[in-house]
Amino acid sequence: MNIKKEILFRVRIVFALIILVSLAIIFSIFDLQYNQGDYWESKSENINFRYDTLKASRGNILSDDGSILATSLPFYKVALDPSIPDKRILEDGIDSLSLLLSSFFNDKSKNEYKKLILSARENEREYLLLNGKKIGYQDKKKMSKWPIFRMGRLKGGILFEKMEERYRPFSKLGYRTIGSIDENNNGTVGIEYSYNSYLDGKDGEVLKQKIAGNYWKPIYDGTEKQPQNGFDVVTTINVNLQDIAESALLRGLINNDADYGSVILMDVESGEIKAISNFSKNKFGYYTENYNYAIQGMHEPGSTFKLASILAYIEDSNRSIYDSIDTGDGEFRFYTEIMKDHKPGGYGKITIKEVFEKSSNIGIAKIIDNHFKKKPEVYLEYIKKFGFNKNFEFQIYGASIPAIKNSTDSTWSKVSLPWIAHGYEFMLTPLHTLSFYNAVANDGYYIEPKIVKEIRNANKSVKKFKSSNKLKIASNSAIKTAIKLLEGVVQSGTADNIKHSNYNIAGKTGTAKKVVNGKYVNQYYTSFAGFFPSEEPKYSCIVVIDNPKKYRIYGSDVAAPVFKEIADKIFISDKKYFKEMEKNDIKFTFPRIRSGYRTDLVNLSNNLGLANHSVTNNEWVKTKIIDNSIFWEGINSKIYLVPNVVGMTLKDAIFILESRGLNVSFSGRGRVLKQSISPGKLIKNYKKITIRLG
Repeated sequence: MNIKKEILFRVRIVFALIILVSLAIIFSIFDLQYNQGDYWESKSENINFRYDTLKASRGNILSDDGSILATSLPFYKVALDPSIPDKRILEDGIDSLSLLLSSFFNDKSKNEYKKLILSARENEREYLLLNGKKIGYQDKKKMSKWPIFRMGRLKGGILFEKMEERYRPFSKLGYRTIGSIDENNNGTVGIEYSYNSYLDGKDGEVLKQKIAGNYWKPIYDGTEKQPQNGFDVVTTINVNLQDIAESALLRGLINNDADYGSVILMDVESGEIKAISNFSKNKFGYYTENYNYAIQGMHEPGSTFKLASILAYIEDSNRSIYDSIDTGDGEFRFYTEIMKDHKPGGYGKITIKEVFEKSSNIGIAKIIDNHFKKKPEVYLEYIKKFGFNKNFEFQIYGASIPAIKNSTDSTWSKVSLPWIAHGYEFMLTPLHTLSFYNAVANDGYYIEPKIVKEIRNANKSVKKFKSSNKLKIASNSAIKTAIKLLEGVVQSGTADNIKHSNYNIAGKTGTAKKVVNGKYVNQYYTSFAGFFPSEEPKYSCIVVIDNPKKYRIYGSDVAAPVFKEIADKIFISDKKYFKEMEKNDIKFTFPRIRSGYRTDLVNLSNNLGLANHSVTNNEWVKTKIIDNSIFWEGINSKIYLVPNVVGMTLKDAIFILESRGLNVSFSGRGRVLKQSISPGKLIKNYKKITIRLG
């Protein structure tokens, strides 16, 4: 019994000791948390460490000749560990340093900077951000020579905290294509996004210590992991050609008050895209690049697709392009739907060549429907062969896929074939249309377009992107015929306004009505696709301008002039095509200056270096040429008499006639050739006058 009592006693003692220890622990925890919490929290701030990301430098995006299109430039924030410099270094340099900081940042006085640094040192701060402003590399080099700073990080306490910003030397040139990055340095659109894995590199690590004020100070103790910088992306974009394309497109959009537009310029042989531009009007009326219509914009192409239809017909039939077809009086019923030509009254009976050159909707639709209506799948196979089914993996993400019907689709009807034939009932991007035209220019060999040609690490090639295997889309004879048709469009067809005497353009106009809320409306999608010089094609190009206003609605009036401007500027800048004329080849032809406003004509003659003399004070004059000198003679200035306006421009003629109370009607184009009322007649006897231009 005694033994049991003794054991029980010992158990009780142990139990009591456990309780006492537990109470002591609880008391200690309470004391640490509530009585000493602030003290230990302040201490912990000085012993907290973590590894932070050390960002890799993003790779460059380069043009075809190595010019930088986008790069990352280093910037720095200037900080100081005021505890590091010894007393002598600090005393010798603090005044000069404070003055330099004040002059550079221009935010505090010399005394304020001095007080800030000394106060931080007195309070044992180990990190002081001197200014939140980011400085460039050249400024960093300059600051590194300042008092105290020149002692470096270990003796002077200077900390230049590196960060990077994306910089584009050519500003907004090719903005949407090159792309942009977000706040995390990741690409969001364009090449920046599509090649982000190459450009981004591999981040490193740096050890940081948390100090008072919730700042994190980098600790360079040799444990940091250096980042691996991103690779460079070499594009096919040519800076000069890009500038030419953008300038021409922007001018075309402004002149036509259009909603948006795009241009693609491609090297025929390689398929390399040399320029790509997209502009759309914002709510303020300015044109900016915010969407890549060239590769993403889906639309019914209209008449530019007629080339595919006529090429399919040439390949599948034995008929000559000089055979004739009756296009009728401008309207024709295909089963349940009526098709119209843009010429009132129609073209009547014309050749297949003329059908294409004049862009007769009815003519093309009749040709295709008559030949393929019993075998529409054959026609569609040709279209696929021409590349319009291509879901090619374009090097910029987001490229749209052509949407072309099959004859087995539920939406297919009898009218589908004639409507597809002239560019309706399906959707394409400008890139797909141009790729087809490029194949025609490339002797019938289709090659997928390319905009990136190489990935580089410094000067070492990491990956090269080869052009795809060339696929023959049509026979040589069919291709030659197609080129002849395209040349005819420019020489004597719908695009005769852009023909050039020094080189030949081959191309096709396009004008398609737009669908709004499921209905076709009087808004138009205009385009011109082609290549130049047609006899030895170097570049293919497509121009698209959407919803032009100012009474111009056809591709010939809106898109074709933009194409010509691009072609002209490329032609004269390329030594291969433009040879400087020998002095002996230059022949002087005296300009044909006829009549007009004297001040304008005198200024023009003076600028041309032509001798000219006035024998009248009249505002309106006509010319008399004597020995390569111009003499200005007055036009009848009596306001009650009909003036002589023969030889004047239309604008000048209308101005002078209407200022004398006559209503003017005119026909033709050029300068005034004839006027219905002879000069010198009394104006009061007439109300209207007709002038003929020529």
